[in-house]
Amino acid sequence: MSNEKNEQTMMFRVKNEEILKTEDMLHQVYNALEEKGYNPINQLVGYLLSGDPAYITSHNNARSLIRKLERDELLEELVRKYLGK
Repeated sequence: MSNEKNEQTMMFRVKNEEILKTEDMLHQVYNALEEKGYNPINQLVGYLLSGDPAYITSHNNARSLIRKLERDELLEELVRKYLGK
């Protein structure tokens, strides 16, 4: 029976509350980067590609906020919004 368990496909589901939280946090980070005079898109892309939190300012706690989210969650949110899903 244990072999049957390992052969099943796992489903990844994100709750609506988590989506809103991710979106809100991303907006806050974007605004903090903009306030400090950075290009928010370039900085966020740098962070998403490298995983290095130094791309994100510590202004308004943005660096701490972005680190609470997994990069795959951020990418999922961005793809969902881009595709309108």
